[in-house]
Amino acid sequence: MKLKKNIAISNSGFIFNPETGESFSANPIGVQIFNLLKDDKDFSEIKKQIMENYTVDEPTFEKDFNDFTYMLNNYNLIDAEDEEKA
Repeated sequence: MKLKKNIAISNSGFIFNPETGESFSANPIGVQIFNLLKDDKDFSEIKKQIMENYTVDEPTFEKDFNDFTYMLNNYNLIDAEDEEKA
């Protein structure tokens, strides 16, 4: 899964899509996941880092990750060409 290259995020969790002018906010864990996705990290790398940095069990992380990436896709922040390849 790849994020669109033009999506910007601030350290405070403000996400901006210049294509649509829409903005969103993410919590600190969402910011970290977003940045890891921007760095082209895969699911297992992201899971490892989040589980090392936060107190969360595996099923909760997986559910929250899936919810978060669903929202990213729903808000049109995922590269459509990448989704077609999946």
